[in-house]
Amino acid sequence: MARIVKKFGGTSVADMDRIRNVATKVKRAVDAGDQVVVVVSAMSGVTNQLVAWVSEASNIYDAREYDSVVATGEQVTSGLLALTLQGMGVDARSWLGWQVPVRTSSAHGSARILEIETAELEKRLSAGQVAVIAGFQGIAQDGRITTLGRGGSDTTAVAFAAALNADRCDIYTDVDGVYTTDPRIVAKARKLDKITYEEMLEMASLGAKVLQTRSVELAMRFKVPVQVRSSFSDEPGTMVVDEDQIVEQADISGIAYTSDEAKITVRGVADRPGVSASIFGPLAEASINVDMIVQNVAADGKTTDLTFTVPRADLARSVKVIEGLQGELDYRAISTDSDVVKVSVIGVGMRSHAGIASRMFTALADEGINIQVISTSEIKISVLIASKYTELALRALHSAYQLDAT
Repeated sequence: MARIVKKFGGTSVADMDRIRNVATKVKRAVDAGDQVVVVVSAMSGVTNQLVAWVSEASNIYDAREYDSVVATGEQVTSGLLALTLQGMGVDARSWLGWQVPVRTSSAHGSARILEIETAELEKRLSAGQVAVIAGFQGIAQDGRITTLGRGGSDTTAVAFAAALNADRCDIYTDVDGVYTTDPRIVAKARKLDKITYEEMLEMASLGAKVLQTRSVELAMRFKVPVQVRSSFSDEPGTMVVDEDQIVEQADISGIAYTSDEAKITVRGVADRPGVSASIFGPLAEASINVDMIVQNVAADGKTTDLTFTVPRADLARSVKVIEGLQGELDYRAISTDSDVVKVSVIGVGMRSHAGIASRMFTALADEGINIQVISTSEIKISVLIASKYTELALRALHSAYQLDAT
């Protein structure tokens, strides 16, 4: 007997046929003797519709009422799945966030889980009942419904797996696992059998949409084994595990990319102590996240050019903040470029293998691709390039690190 949390996303429960497919998978696990907790998202497209209705009702809306509305999508799905399971002869009950309860912070729209009270669920599971839980939601101290932000159902599932000491958390999506890179671009991309929490966290934060970043952070913190697998196949997926569960690490496990960034260059800034803080401090106060940074000092040693990236959605706000600093910084000009992409090679094997960076730079140079900005971490090297080279860069790097499927 195993205790398993199974999470099904919006495409997996998009209509009644797919809900019946989910119920069949759950019943199979129950028949095998497993204790099963199911976490569901809203049906595909429903949350977007609910958000649109909130915006139509009020341009400047009360975040508490926003949560009250958008949480209903998961309520519908959990009830329908519980009914479908009951119709198959499976003892099942739906649970909303406030019924468990899932206690959260009061940051409506982006709440964080503080505690899950599991006593009643433990009793039900021991009696053989399937718990069908509405993901993405909880309850604040003041009794108001809260939501966890987009992708919050992944976080809900991992949190329940941790709270219930589950043997595994299965995340069912419309892909059959985690690949070495985007298989829609690189035909030779391979599905990974295992990947570490750290690598998955980097990939999730760098554009891979398989898992939500907060869910990976939670899984890593509580050492919850997570399996990413397809709702439409019975094939094993990719296990996300601790590093010590992977015997021999390849130097590189995957290549990710994101086109959600924009580049800003502030030219002709005085080269003096504190100038960087004078720029990045106000950006931080405006809640703008700065990512890659490079500084070039002029030949005369008196001025410098600062280049950095921000989320593309924050480009206009970033420029406005920097324009407001003209009097203080007396810079010569600002230039921007949103036609860029960040490409990253990721692997915990970087810690013990030399020459990873040089292989990346050589592969890109051989294809005539100019690197605009570079940033590194212990298990990642990222470069900023012109977006027109995205596919060429991914294919070249995938081959350079011998990730191609044979």
